[in-house]
Amino acid sequence: MAESFVKTMKRDYISIIPKPDGLTAVKNFAEAFEHYNEWHPHSALGYR
Repeated sequence: MAESFVKTMKRDYISIIPKPDGLTAVKNFAEAFEHYNEWHPHSALGYR
């Protein structure tokens, strides 16, 4: 489960979000994490 999450975060978010400095990277990762939790289909929820 964690491996799938990490793979998805790397592929769909981390590889494309801007990371000009540490503070921006953390902010953008927080936004990506929120987007993942709200909009990405989850297998545990039947891909809803």
